Amino acid sequence: MRAGLSRLKETSMLLHIPQVLNAAQLQDIRKALNQGDWVDGKQSSGAQAAQAKQNRQLSTACTQFDALSGLVANALNKHPLFIAGVLPLHTLPPMFNRYENGGCYGNHTDNSLQANQQTGQKVRTDVSVTVFLNPPEEYEGGELVIEDHFGAQEIKLDAGDAIAYPSTSLHRVEPVTKGCRFASFLWIQSLIRHHGQRAMLFDLDMTIVKLRHQLGDTPEVLALTNHYHKLIQQWAET
Repeated sequence: MRAGLSRLKETSMLLHIPQVLNAAQLQDIRKALNQGDWVDGKQSSGAQAAQAKQNRQLSTACTQFDALSGLVANALNKHPLFIAGVLPLHTLPPMFNRYENGGCYGNHTDNSLQANQQTGQKVRTDVSVTVFLNPPEEYEGGELVIEDHFGAQEIKLDAGDAIAYPSTSLHRVEPVTKGCRFASFLWIQSLIRHHGQRAMLFDLDMTIVKLRHQLGDTPEVLALTNHYHKLIQQWAET
C-alpha cells in the first residue's frame, strides 16, 4: 500500500502518515532496539488475542524504552497529518515489537480500553497506529492486513511511515518468513469517538487547507473553517 492523503477519504478508516521518522531517527532507534531486552508479546494482549500472537516486544522496563517511546510520540505529535486525521486527546506511550522466524499475529481486535502502564490512566482505544521501522525489502511477509468496508487492505510501508486505523477493526500481521520486521505501535483516544465523523472532519480540513492555498482567506473559506469548528464543538469529547 502506498496510500497518501486520499486514503482516509477513500475508506473512511485508514490514514497513511508518511515520513513520521527521518533516517537519523530510524538509525538511532534500530541501534537501541538491537541492544534491547525483548519479551514475549503475549504479555500485552487479552486472553483471546494472545492465542493468535507470536512475536516479541521490547520490555517496558528496559533502559531504552522511555527514550525510544518518547521519540516516536513526539514525532507523531509534530506531524500535521496525524493531528488532523486522529485528533488525539490521550496518546498511550508507543511500544515496539518484532516479528521473525514465522512470527505472526492472527485476526484480532484491539482491547477497547488500555491502561497507561506509567500512570494507570484508562484510555479508550479509538485509533490504533503502527509505525514501520525498517524497509520492506529487509523482510518477507509481515503485511498488516486490516478488514474494512472495502475488504482486506494489505499494508507494508516504507521505514518511518505510519498507518492509523480504527481500533475496532479486525486486523492481523501475516507471518514473517524471512528477515525481521520491526515496528512501533500505540493507541489513541481521540477527541472524536466515531471514525466516520473523524473522516468527515479530516476531509473538510484538507479541503480548507487546499482552498486557503489557492484562494487565501476568502469569506467562503472562512465560512468553511467556521463550519469545521462548529462540528468539532458539537462532536468533541474531552
